[in-house]
Order: sequence, then structure tokens, then C-alpha cells
Amino acid sequence: MQELSNAILRDGIGLGTDVVKVDSFLNHRIDTGLLTRMGEAVREAFADEQVDCVLTVEASGIALALTTAQAFGNVPVIFAKKSGHINVGSDVYSARVYSFTHQRENLITVSRRHLQKGMRVLIVDDFLANGEAMRGLTDILRQAECVTVGAAVAIEKGFQPGGQKLREEGLKVVALATVDAIRDGQIILREA
Repeated sequence: MQELSNAILRDGIGLGTDVVKVDSFLNHRIDTGLLTRMGEAVREAFADEQVDCVLTVEASGIALALTTAQAFGNVPVIFAKKSGHINVGSDVYSARVYSFTHQRENLITVSRRHLQKGMRVLIVDDFLANGEAMRGLTDILRQAECVTVGAAVAIEKGFQPGGQKLREEGLKVVALATVDAIRDGQIILREA
């Protein structure tokens, strides 16, 4: 998506060789117009699929999940909560995922009452690095006997193995932009 690529190149910051900081428009301060168009781009990528709901992990993926759900005709958004929320209860589907961003393992949970057997679910997140969040969410959908339609991310870190592994496992993964490298603070994007 050219508009997202332009925002990354204009406002993104490369830290070290593996951190893409895009908090000025994607996951701290949100450019609502851009996010709306990103949701529409995800809808176009999965136009041939019936989607009953969108699933993400709290918190940074929620904005794109919401605009994607709106683009699919206002289907529900479900977000997996991280570790020990008392208001979720104990009747949950759960998976353990390692967070690249936070450098720790989280238990993610979704209340069983929100996922019904046979639901067609699209996974959406802000980043794809090593694929741990996606793998955890697909495990939750497997437990719930839902159909995983595919996965969409705003930004894939193409220099990390997650996207390639998930695709090799048969998951349709769509990235709106792919970062191939960070060199001397400069973010290098893959050509579309």
C-alpha cells in the first residue's frame, strides 16, 4: 500500500537493525484516515472471503482490526487479552506467545463465548516479526474449531522469519508494507 509505505519512509524511525518505530501514525498516535484506508486495503485483499469477525491481540492491533471490520460491513472485532484479566473469567481459549516488542512471554486469552465453532475469522495485527502472535491466535482459533481465513498485517519485517514460516504452513498472509532492512537508521522497504 503506497500511502502506508510513504508514511513509513516519511515518519518511521529505524532503531538498531530490527525496530521499526511508527508510533506517530500507527500505534501510539493514530492517523485515522490512513488506518481507514488500510482497513479497506485489507478488505480488498480478502474480497473473495466471507469474514464473520476479525481477531487481534491487545493493544496495538486493535485500530487496524477495527477499520478492517468496518470495511467488511461492521463485523465484530475480538481481541485476545494478555495475561490475567479478571473480567475475562476462566472459560477461555488460551495460548502462550513471546512478544518481540516487549521481550517476554504472554498468555493470551479469548472468552469462549465470543468464538463459535465454524466462524470464519480474519486475523489482523500491526506488525509481523517472528510470527508468535499469529501462531498463538491461529492456535486459539483451532481450539475453538473456527476457520482461519488468513492474516493481515500493517507492516511485516521481511528480514525476520515469521511471515515466511506462516506462509509455508499454508496461512494466507497479506502485509500492507514490508520492511526488508534497517541500515544506519534508514528503513528499507520492499518494492510492491
